[in-house]
Amino acid sequence: MAKDETLISAIGAVASNGMLGLNGWLPWDIPEELAYFERTVEGAALVMGRVTYDGNDAADYMPVDSFIVTRQTDIVLRPGCTAVHSIEAGLKGALATGKPVFVIGGASVYAAAWPYCNRFYLTRLDLPFAGDTPLPASIGFDHCRIVSDVSATYRERQSGSDVRCRFLQYQQDNPRPLP
Repeated sequence: MAKDETLISAIGAVASNGMLGLNGWLPWDIPEELAYFERTVEGAALVMGRVTYDGNDAADYMPVDSFIVTRQTDIVLRPGCTAVHSIEAGLKGALATGKPVFVIGGASVYAAAWPYCNRFYLTRLDLPFAGDTPLPASIGFDHCRIVSDVSATYRERQSGSDVRCRFLQYQQDNPRPLP
């Protein structure tokens, strides 16, 4: 398998206070930031937790080849989605599709998947937002290279505040191989 075929990436966004989620969805409403996410993962196989899967009802966005990490044995999923019981099973299933692979959350899935990821596409917002789900402290970027850093300012629709979004790509050169 060529190196590009085994690329596993994560993608997410985090507020300046470390929050990445609220009630199973994003704590902010920035259409341009969400559009960046959708463009980036278009055509990819996705790996996510059940709460993130449930939260995507609001976005009406669930591509085929989505792997949902859950402990539930009787979960009913949308067509094209597969329940898996470990992050490793989700990543292996996603890789088997031959598509790019993106881990899209939530927090515990990011933490479990990060050791296997080559890249983390992380949007850093320059304002704090109330949330109930922080980016896991176990995900460290100090050993990573920043391979892309682009900033833009957008209007957050709930508060009317301008928010600087820093679209970063962190490269982890020696991810752990899947067992």
